[in-house]
Amino acid sequence: MSNGVSTRAALNQLWAGLMLEELVRHGVKHICIAPGSRSTPLTLAAAKNGQLAIHTHFDERGLGFLALGLAKATAEPVAVVVTSGTAVANLLPSVAESGLTGEKLVLLTSDRPVELIDCGANQAIRQQGIFSSHVTAFEDIPSPTQEISPAWLLSTVDKAMYQQAQRGGAVHFNCHYPEPLYGEEGDFSAYLQPVEHWQSGQARFTQYIDAERNGAAVDLEHWQQLQGTKGIVIAGRVAPNEFAAINTLAKALGWPLLADPQAGGSSDWAGFDVWLQNDECRQQLLQADAIIQFGGRLVSKRLGQLIGAKQWSHYWLVDPLAVALDPSFAATVRIQANVPRFAEQLIEHTGSSDATYRGWADCLKAASSQCLASARDKYTVLNEVSLAAHMMDWVERDTTLFLGNSLIVRLLDMCGRMPPAATFANRGASGIDGLIATAAGVQRANQQPMLCVLGDTSLLYDLNSLALLKAVNQPVVVVVTNNDGGAIFDLLPVPDAQKDSLYRMPHGLSFEHAAGMFGLAYASPGTLAEAKLAIEQGLATEGATVVEIKTPAGESGKLLRELFGEIKHATLL
Repeated sequence: MSNGVSTRAALNQLWAGLMLEELVRHGVKHICIAPGSRSTPLTLAAAKNGQLAIHTHFDERGLGFLALGLAKATAEPVAVVVTSGTAVANLLPSVAESGLTGEKLVLLTSDRPVELIDCGANQAIRQQGIFSSHVTAFEDIPSPTQEISPAWLLSTVDKAMYQQAQRGGAVHFNCHYPEPLYGEEGDFSAYLQPVEHWQSGQARFTQYIDAERNGAAVDLEHWQQLQGTKGIVIAGRVAPNEFAAINTLAKALGWPLLADPQAGGSSDWAGFDVWLQNDECRQQLLQADAIIQFGGRLVSKRLGQLIGAKQWSHYWLVDPLAVALDPSFAATVRIQANVPRFAEQLIEHTGSSDATYRGWADCLKAASSQCLASARDKYTVLNEVSLAAHMMDWVERDTTLFLGNSLIVRLLDMCGRMPPAATFANRGASGIDGLIATAAGVQRANQQPMLCVLGDTSLLYDLNSLALLKAVNQPVVVVVTNNDGGAIFDLLPVPDAQKDSLYRMPHGLSFEHAAGMFGLAYASPGTLAEAKLAIEQGLATEGATVVEIKTPAGESGKLLRELFGEIKHATLL
């Protein structure tokens, strides 16, 4: 079905119905509705739902307090539906009250599409964030479109409702509905395929569990069932010294362990961002029914695509932070917990009797070995690929790692085997600003030798922060890969005609005099052996050293495309 004007009313209805059904699964039994046209999708969806007691009032201010009273008496969340404009503003008094006393209101405010805001359109005020800090959570729901998965919509509802469950108060969903608002329903069966398992059951799309607040979170019956399936363990960004427990769990289960560069360790399945480009390897891994992931912020694009490629029967995502970490909206259970403690609970209840699927993906170890060997053996001269393939072999266990963004962290993910070392990175916003300063802060706190690896544009951006390394009393080595600009764009489909002028932005600079300006040692090796010596000497000498690896512009992209092409068509299993 096309996503034209003819389907807008039906899609508005569909999205509203999905939201209300998920709210019902979060315990909403009462919904308070004021009259309005823009809120038609929500009003009709409420009438159709069949599980909601509907209350109406012509006055939105009174409607808000009616809902407040229902929430007080039932100790359950109560939904409120109003049309756009000042109707929304009239809810503020009751919302402010709930913010102070904790009653759970779910505000479903309808709004004009964003293109009709601030242009003189009728009944269109700025509703985004209108309740400010009086609400516990705010989500701006865009105009319904089949370009956005229904899994996103349900996950967004779950995220806000989990915050409300923890903190109380009101949550606000501001829903942009385009016209027409009235019309027949359509056939969206293909569009709804990603949430088919949700439709066929009664459970919430994403289960949130706060293990720190509620104690042990392991559902033993569920866990016993899970052990008898083909599964994958993923280690994302986790704190130093947490990787060991994840590794032990993976070995106890006999499942493959896919370790992100930020995990602080590696496994026999390293280099998966490359070998997942081989269809035979990808299909082998897609045989899995379950994922247990510790930590988020995954570097690998291919791993993200694998996670989003199917409906997982079980996908547990464990992290101590109460934030969303699932860009594929595939997680079935989101567990807020201390990583090693939760892993150890799972290990404690992992049996050895059911060995049906133990080692089910061991054949992929050979694919990993072949990919890593290709990167190591194919490129024996010094370049960014060969550096990434060898560099981590030169690092001692007591060395802290700090990984820059853009190309270098991806190269390490593709071609390197990370050592068991405390590893840090700024992979939240993944910016290239402030990387040297962040690394300096980590080093001051840890007081250990450090290897910091970043690109030339990143170092230029934070050049003044080299001053923070001038007086370090531990060995610090800053490896900068200088490819004369933003080489990451060689891997992206940017226009060739504007690649240099608008994306790579070559600078023609080197860093020898910058190191000298700040009183830092400097080396510029020309071979792999010289690079190894420079890094090892730097990590054995008190003070900071800048090691500059100069490579031709565009070389890394060319080398990686060759490697990808070789692996994609190779026989790896």
